[in-house]
Amino acid sequence: MTLPYSENKTSFTEFMLLGFDNIKQGKGFLFVIFLMLYTICFLGNSFIITVVLLNQTLQTPMYFFLGNLSFLDICYISVTVPKILTDLWTESPSISFLGCEAQVYFLVTLVGTEGFLLASMALDRYFAICRPLTYTNFMNKGICLKMALMSWTCGFLNASVHTALTFRLSFCQSNRINHFFCDIPPLLSISCSDTSVNEIALLTVGVFVGLSPFFFTLVSYVFILHAILSNQQKRQSHKAISTCASHLTVVILFYGSSIFTYVRPTSSYSLERDQLVGALYSILTPTLNPLIYSLRNKEVKLAMRKLISTRSFPCGI
Repeated sequence: MTLPYSENKTSFTEFMLLGFDNIKQGKGFLFVIFLMLYTICFLGNSFIITVVLLNQTLQTPMYFFLGNLSFLDICYISVTVPKILTDLWTESPSISFLGCEAQVYFLVTLVGTEGFLLASMALDRYFAICRPLTYTNFMNKGICLKMALMSWTCGFLNASVHTALTFRLSFCQSNRINHFFCDIPPLLSISCSDTSVNEIALLTVGVFVGLSPFFFTLVSYVFILHAILSNQQKRQSHKAISTCASHLTVVILFYGSSIFTYVRPTSSYSLERDQLVGALYSILTPTLNPLIYSLRNKEVKLAMRKLISTRSFPCGI
């Protein structure tokens, strides 16, 4: 739908999401895949939140941040996948202007917040492994709350800047977004306005929101791995290295895909490649997080078994 716009331009009231436009057959299979990913992510993260809240032994900074991450991942995947499922089911991939704006705002908020939360979790592990004698001084309840609040605040501020800059642009030539959800890069590619300010903002803010937490997290894990390798107990060292390697896999997957998406010039955009990268940080990473960070953890699995047994036999039978 279009409305008259001044200076012989056209203002669109809705966008068309064409991420699956080239797929003529197999949309039913894609619907099942996305539904399975959403269900796994939602149930897995919800279960972790429940376990952390109900088990007193998990009331520590590590699991406080895991609970925050699980809540964020539920929000994260809920921003994109329900709309994707609707588009695949109805084969009418349109989204209103306001709906697209809201999707961009919450998506960018959650991307920024997750980056800082992952850095906070790396800092927590650094003090726990490398500075155990001072751990309680640096990672107490008050500091953890402030770090979580700072992460969410930075995410919201980051999204406010980019969303305002993106939707001040004119979209007068096309309303066809070559992606399966609204995101900043594909919107900039169809704008008929000068996007240089947007690109500068993505690059400069991206250094603070993306690159800085990423390098901080990597440096933290370098110190952690060094401390683990210095441990004389080889069995515990191998186990800790395996855990850190899993964490680093998720960190690199998330940071790599999100930095690649936002911290680069418009001229380097590739629609097919960007769709794949978008799926990595917006769908796959939230689904993997509970498996990597929590479900492989013995304390979490023990707490889950206790919770399930208690709920199964409420009378203690």
